[in-house]
Amino acid sequence: MYTAKDYTKLIGMEGFSDTLLNNHFTLYQGYVTNTNKLLDTFAQLKDEKTATPEFAELHRRLGWEFNGMRLHEYYFENLGGKGQINKDGGFAKKLTQDFGSYETWEKDFRAIGTMRGIGWAALYQDTAGGKLINFWINEHDQGHPAGCALILIMDVFEHAYMVDYGTKKPGYIDAFFKNVNWQAVEARLK
Repeated sequence: MYTAKDYTKLIGMEGFSDTLLNNHFTLYQGYVTNTNKLLDTFAQLKDEKTATPEFAELHRRLGWEFNGMRLHEYYFENLGGKGQINKDGGFAKKLTQDFGSYETWEKDFRAIGTMRGIGWAALYQDTAGGKLINFWINEHDQGHPAGCALILIMDVFEHAYMVDYGTKKPGYIDAFFKNVNWQAVEARLK
């Protein structure tokens, strides 16, 4: 069984109200709870139930709940910093190698984050080739590139910004970048 992690250390972050963060933590805890409920349900299903539509739909739902849990953990864990990337660090050098410059990468990442719709802006590293690539993830359980490691994730579902920013998503993205924990991000790089 999974246990919700405590991210209350993020309370007081510049650009994120306590209300917004506490609501977001509650949403995350729901993903953990529902992941555990589904895993418990699978453990109790009888063998004759595995060929049923109920079994199939429960497994499809597991992708949503589990990824909702895990993506929020990555998200909260890449926050809490002061937003200053080490321009001489390995991560910044890798961004320059793959995008031409940090600024070019950030412009692209921000553009993905401001796209209409709900989802996630994500920076992945292709583990086979090592290249860093920005992706739009529409739903928790769809659009994740196979064979890639998640490096940086920004939640752009409305719950991540509406309380503080209304429909002004760019203001939220500015606050996100002010609070990125670049050390945590760089530690994910392979």
